[in-house]
Amino acid sequence: MSVEVVGDGLAAFNACLNLTSAVLLVTGFRFIRQRRIRRHRRCMIGAVTASGLFLVLYVVRFSLTGTHSFNGPEAMRPVYLSILFSHMILAIVVLPLVIRLLVLARREDFGAHRRLARWTFPMWLYVSVTGLAVYLTLYHL
Repeated sequence: MSVEVVGDGLAAFNACLNLTSAVLLVTGFRFIRQRRIRRHRRCMIGAVTASGLFLVLYVVRFSLTGTHSFNGPEAMRPVYLSILFSHMILAIVVLPLVIRLLVLARREDFGAHRRLARWTFPMWLYVSVTGLAVYLTLYHL
């Protein structure tokens, strides 16, 4: 099995992890709105796990195959780059925010957790969805 085949498989799996994270985030949001705390907690732990596993496997894939060039239509390049750069910047920003949310939840400081989650949730969801969009654009466009 070649490195490229492994890298492509990891990229596809990472896309599934991004999708899983997005679904769990939305589901967890619904549960917290319904005051179903235990289900919310399970969804958020699942989203953190999926995102954390994504991060580890992304580093592995990147170390195996490096970056990938955009080979889609030239007219799509500015759209792709806008999505990619916003995705990368928010991915860097959201990581410490998610860690802080976990700490606040663990300490049962739910007021501070709620205030921070209002900002973190949309960023994290955007990162998950645009990660999937970047994969689809690079590997299937």
